[in-house]
Amino acid sequence: MRVVIAEDSTLLREGLIRLLAEAGFVVEAAVEDATALLAAVAGLRPEVAIVDIRLPPTGTDEGLHAARRIRRQYPAVGVLVLSQHVRQTYAAELLADGATGVGYLLKDRVSDVDELAEAVRQVGRGGSAFDPVVIDHLLGRRQAREAPLNSLTERERAVLALMAEGRTNQAIASRLSIAERTVEKHCTNIFTKLALPGHPGDHRRVLAVLHYLNS
Repeated sequence: MRVVIAEDSTLLREGLIRLLAEAGFVVEAAVEDATALLAAVAGLRPEVAIVDIRLPPTGTDEGLHAARRIRRQYPAVGVLVLSQHVRQTYAAELLADGATGVGYLLKDRVSDVDELAEAVRQVGRGGSAFDPVVIDHLLGRRQAREAPLNSLTERERAVLALMAEGRTNQAIASRLSIAERTVEKHCTNIFTKLALPGHPGDHRRVLAVLHYLNS
């Protein structure tokens, strides 16, 4: 799988190159600003663009704007954004363009090669890969305001959080040590309580859940 990287920190950029290469990815370009990123994506058309949300010249949200532009202009390119902190507004802007081929990973997770590699693969395959901390934050913020989420049981909320990370029923069952049929039952209950259509495809399911969280 071919990737491009946009990260202004030389140390982190070189670290990402090394980690991704060791995990079997082909790093076709590693740049330090949004302009160079857009040019690299336009010329190389990688499977995934890994983008730091804060890029020069202002170091605020240039990376986020570039990520959204990539998602609109090159929908076949997955986008995995990296952030130092959880920002609900960043997640909301990313999800405004849909929940397929997108991910939001905290930089603290980058050192975990397996987790980083899995997130890149998920996004490159058209799935979603959201940091568990981001999901917990979104769920927690909405839980205080929305009655439907308050109606979920503790186990249903755990299933929903894993679902929103882009995990299949089989993966959720393995993580929670329950039967896959039990996961299917929990998913049905979740969709019913949240008034969401129960699409059979995992990506559509994640899209529905994340759109609800972002509504």
